[in-house]
Amino acid sequence: MYLDDTLTIITICSLVAISGALLGTFLILRRLSLMSDAISHSIVFGIVVGFIIFHTTDSLVMIIAAGLTGLLTVWLTEVILRTGLVKEDASIGLVFPALFSIGVILISKLIGNIHIDTDTALVGEVALAPFDTIALGNLEIARSLVTMIVMTVINLLFVVVFYKELKLTTFDAGLAASLGFAPALLHYALMGLVSVTAVTSFDAVGAVLLVAFMVVPASAAYLLTDRLNRLILIAAIIGVLACMGGTQLAIIWNASISGCIVLCLGIEFGLTLVFAPERGLLAGMLRRRRQKWEFAAQLLVVHLLNHEDTPEVQVETAIRNLPEHLNWQQAFADQVIQRANRRGWVQRIGDYLSLTDQGRTIARGVMAR
Repeated sequence: MYLDDTLTIITICSLVAISGALLGTFLILRRLSLMSDAISHSIVFGIVVGFIIFHTTDSLVMIIAAGLTGLLTVWLTEVILRTGLVKEDASIGLVFPALFSIGVILISKLIGNIHIDTDTALVGEVALAPFDTIALGNLEIARSLVTMIVMTVINLLFVVVFYKELKLTTFDAGLAASLGFAPALLHYALMGLVSVTAVTSFDAVGAVLLVAFMVVPASAAYLLTDRLNRLILIAAIIGVLACMGGTQLAIIWNASISGCIVLCLGIEFGLTLVFAPERGLLAGMLRRRRQKWEFAAQLLVVHLLNHEDTPEVQVETAIRNLPEHLNWQQAFADQVIQRANRRGWVQRIGDYLSLTDQGRTIARGVMAR
């Protein structure tokens, strides 16, 4: 693979990743990540119906048909959901397999001799993108590169222009409606852009990789920040890095570029899931560990405070008796005493423990909760 072809592939995938970050962030925050998968599959039905009606594979016709099918998917899902008989994920699972299967049947029965390949549309083959070119002046540019530049600019303008509205309707649709905004209109506009982005990505990366770009980077970014603008930026960076790393891995391994990119996305998400500073598994484990020792030290000072100036103070504050009275193992009790002593909560006087002024304050604060 030539260097120019590699750069073209990375650029195309990066544009898809940026579009995925722009739209996928709002899908993740609205808990509609399954909708991207539903739309990406169901628009096959729209592409087929568009060809049957207009007898052309013209890009504009396909985009319009796919966009309308995406909106149809959203509308049917909401109709089923409003019945109150099924949950949202179930309603999505009812709609998109039906539309997708109808599309596949129509392809096999009515237009099987036409080049509309469901496998290619879903899986995609970005390695072929540099060879499908169009002439712009004296330049031959990959068709997918041009379409993804246009699509990414449209998605970026949509998010920038309607950023406040999208933010408000995402986090508080009721408040947005009371302020005169149109949450439903923005919702359908967002889903329409997801549909159009999906169909423009078909030739280059396929629907599966697009879904990965819409779900994985935004999910990973959500573990790293709570601020919406940073979340979108981090998601885009994660996607672009996966494009660069996945393409290089595919060259080294002589493997599928799309597959390697998804692998890199999975690795990035896995690392984020484990090592995210506040929400990662490691941070959670360390936090629970700290809370365990904090609770034990607080329990110790409360125990000592409860038995200050009582007849049984000698028995209750004796270090050798603490494991039995607090139902602790001896080794655990020794570590709790050491930690409380280092924090200045207790002091050791011979074989007994005594509260410091700070420890007494801590114990009273715990008891007052």
